[in-house]
Amino acid sequence: MDFIERLQSLAKKLNQVSGTLSTEEATKNALIMPFLHSVLGYDVFDPNEVVPEFTADTGTKKGEKVDYALMKDGEVQILIECKKYSEKLATKHASQLFRYFSVTNARIAILTNGAQYEFYTDLDAPNKMDEKPFLTLDLEDLDDHIVPEIKKLTKSSFDVDSVVDAAGELKYLNQIKKVLGEQFSQPEEDFVKFFTSKVYEGVQTPKVKSQFLDITTKALKQFLNDSINTRLKSAIGDSDTKPSLNSQIENVLPNPQGEIEEKEISKVVTTDDELDGFNIVKAILRQKLDVQRIQSRDTQSYFGILLDDNNRKPLCRLHFNAKQKYIGIIDESKKEVRHPIDSIDNIFDFSEQLLAIADGYE
Repeated sequence: MDFIERLQSLAKKLNQVSGTLSTEEATKNALIMPFLHSVLGYDVFDPNEVVPEFTADTGTKKGEKVDYALMKDGEVQILIECKKYSEKLATKHASQLFRYFSVTNARIAILTNGAQYEFYTDLDAPNKMDEKPFLTLDLEDLDDHIVPEIKKLTKSSFDVDSVVDAAGELKYLNQIKKVLGEQFSQPEEDFVKFFTSKVYEGVQTPKVKSQFLDITTKALKQFLNDSINTRLKSAIGDSDTKPSLNSQIENVLPNPQGEIEEKEISKVVTTDDELDGFNIVKAILRQKLDVQRIQSRDTQSYFGILLDDNNRKPLCRLHFNAKQKYIGIIDESKKEVRHPIDSIDNIFDFSEQLLAIADGYE
C-alpha cells in the first residue's frame, strides 16, 4: 500500500473499533502503535527506534513520563503524549511534552487521542514547545492537503530541518485561513473600515459603518462565489450531470465556526463511478423520499450524499478515489462506518441501512 492507503486503512480501523476504546491503553494498542508502525514506519518493538514510557534524566516531576519517544542514532527526535480516544485534546494534556521538549533534542512533539494528532515544534522560541500545533491530522476526516506533510515525518523521509522549515508556513497559513473565515462570517470593525476607506470618501459615521458592514459582508461572499463560478466553468463546464454549483460553492464558504474548509474546488473531480453510485442511492431511497430531496456534494476525500442538501442530514458517503471502493454508512450516533465494496452494484446490498437512515430523518 502507498502512504495515503495506509492512512485510509487506519481510518477504516478507527471506524470499526472506536466504540470499544474506553481506556488509554486500548487506544494505544488499537490506533497509536499501528500509526507509528504502519504509517510512520517505525519498529514499535525495537527500543532503539521507539521507547515507551520515556523518562529523561532531568529535574522534572518524579515518576513523570512521556508515552513514547521516537529515536534516531540514539537521539530523541519526536516525543508523543497519548490520551484515550474519547478525550478531546487540549493544551493542558501536553504538560509532560512542554517539560521534556526543553531537555531533549526533540524538535517535534505529538499530542494524540488516536483519532486526532496535533504536531508541535519550537517556532516561537528556540527549544521551547509552541502552545499551538503547526499541523493537525484527523483520521475521522482525512484532508488530502496535509498528507504530504505527514509523510515528511516517516522514518524513511524524516528530516527535522525540512519539517521545521515547513512548519512555520503551515502554522501561520492555517491561522490566517481561520482569521479569514471569521472575517467572512462576521467582519470586524477594522476589517470593514479598511474596505470602506477604499471606496467611500465621506466621514464614517455610525450609520455609514452599519451600512458598509452589510455591504462588505455581501461583497465578500459574492466575490468568492464569482471566483468559484469562473473556476468551475473552466474545470467542469456547464454539464447538468455534475453536482449543483451552489452545493460546490458551500464547500468553501465559512462554516458556522468561522473556519474556511480546506478544499480546493479546482482539484475536485466528480467521476462517472460516483455519479452512477449517486443514481443507485437515489433509486433505493426514492421508495421513501422525493428524489429531488436527495442531493450531493463532492469533495477531494469523498462524494457525499445528503438529504435536502443539508450537511446535518448525511445519507451516506462514497469513497471511490482509491483502488478499494467503500460506502460510508452513517450510524445512529452520526458516525460514519465504511464498508468495502467490489463493484458499484454492491451499493444495493445496503438498501435496508440506507432506508433506515432516511426513516430516521423523517
